[in-house]
Amino acid sequence: MKAPLAWLQLTHKKTRLLVALAGIAFADLLMFIQLGFQAALFESNVKLHKSFKGDIFLISPNADASVTMKPFSRRRIYQSLSIEGVKSITYVYMDFSIWKNPIDKSTRGVLIFGLNPDSNPLELPGLSNKINSIKQKDVYLFDELSRSEFGPIPSLIREKETVTTEMENHRIKVGGLFALGASFAADGNLITSDTNFHRLFPNRDPSLIDIGVVYINNNANLELVQKALKEKLPNDVRVLSKTEFIQWEKDYWRDSTAIGFIFTMGTGIGFLVGILIVYQILYTDVSDHLSEYATLKAIGYKKHYFLIVVFQEAIILAILGYIPGIAITIGFYSLAAGATNLPVIMTLSRAMTVFVLTIIMCFISGLVAIRKLNEADPADIF
Repeated sequence: MKAPLAWLQLTHKKTRLLVALAGIAFADLLMFIQLGFQAALFESNVKLHKSFKGDIFLISPNADASVTMKPFSRRRIYQSLSIEGVKSITYVYMDFSIWKNPIDKSTRGVLIFGLNPDSNPLELPGLSNKINSIKQKDVYLFDELSRSEFGPIPSLIREKETVTTEMENHRIKVGGLFALGASFAADGNLITSDTNFHRLFPNRDPSLIDIGVVYINNNANLELVQKALKEKLPNDVRVLSKTEFIQWEKDYWRDSTAIGFIFTMGTGIGFLVGILIVYQILYTDVSDHLSEYATLKAIGYKKHYFLIVVFQEAIILAILGYIPGIAITIGFYSLAAGATNLPVIMTLSRAMTVFVLTIIMCFISGLVAIRKLNEADPADIF
């Protein structure tokens, strides 16, 4: 039975092994952090899109993302009713305002959705129970998953049922809660009726909406209805399926913002850091045992045996370094989610992605390190 040479070499100097594992764990942590926040970026910014109950969505072709919506004529959504297969329509207004914390009077930007309470297009926890309350003058619903800087609104609502504050020098009442969550675009959200929305933004033209929502009949073909809408409506409106609507938002944050690029670059940096760390360990290990390798060559061991040994070391380092890396990351994710209210969670796909990247990282390091084996000449030992 052959001795486990790869394991024996790695454990021969335990301090070096621990340093190597710490380096790999650090590289994994870097990749996990970047991928985790990138996923949180996408997920937090499409939670709204996923919560819509509609089938087809109309937006302005000039809009880049939900954070930069451009209004278009409400007439377009009514024109959709003439298309065969369309069952009903509704619409949503969106805008930012300045919220005054009712406790410490500090201010913060908040995203407001104005909609028709009788045709609510959003399916969010808590919303259906309180939707009728926004028919009352200046009553709003507050996103209980908003950041804490807005004040302890959820606890105040549960104690008092209503909370009074100000926006745009306009006094409003918070009459209930729903759950959506903060995003990179908005730290907090409010929902109110279209009437209250225009009372808060009197300079906005009510005939211009931000999102048109189209419902189709159960037996209607989505692609055919969408195609008919594109042919029927002028080019001053864009027609998207729900899947396209979600992807449209993701594409903006990935391709059109520095944030998406930074997270991608950060993942690459973590990968490169890991390659350098593992390479240094393997290279040093091979260098320290050149005479032993030369002896083994002299007694008949072939080159492929040494390659296998080095790659075995790479795999061992990858696995042992990955375990503390993912353990630390899970704790970090929990802290980050609590501090930011963003959906920073570990997923199986991300765990597997980083594990595969770690294996590849260590294999690349092994490929570079084995060049040192060519120096293991049996003649050197005589």
